[in-house]
Amino acid sequence: MPSTLKIFVAGAAVGGAAAYLLDASSGARRRQELAAAARQRKRDAAGAVKSAQATAQGAVAKAQHVAGGGESAPADDITLARKVETEIFRPADAPKGQVNVQALDGIVELRGQVDAPDVIEDLEQRTRRVTGVRDVRNLLHLPGQQPANLGSSS
Repeated sequence: MPSTLKIFVAGAAVGGAAAYLLDASSGARRRQELAAAARQRKRDAAGAVKSAQATAQGAVAKAQHVAGGGESAPADDITLARKVETEIFRPADAPKGQVNVQALDGIVELRGQVDAPDVIEDLEQRTRRVTGVRDVRNLLHLPGQQPANLGSSS
């Protein structure tokens, strides 16, 4: 059986809260502040839930990415060609204006004129390392050489 003192203390607390919130001069402002604080706590809780969801989704996506072998192949040939360009033209001394990159069904074609044989080899190797590249047709040539796709006209 609850003690009389506990009942008295509970009643006094409820009465005090009611008097504080229902006061004629300041009660309306206090009720508004209390409601605003409750709304803010609700928004904070909703934000925490969204943040936790986003973190969980990111963790799942990362796990799927790693489980799937890392980077996925581009969806189309244009994207693949742009991805190859991004990779092979990354170095500051890359021959950006001299090399044309095209892709068809995952086969990347490199065309153009470069200054040294090691550049030809480097560009081909960099291209082969790009995810989604099935093969490389290297039609790059040195100055004074005829492009491989033109062949010899004898």
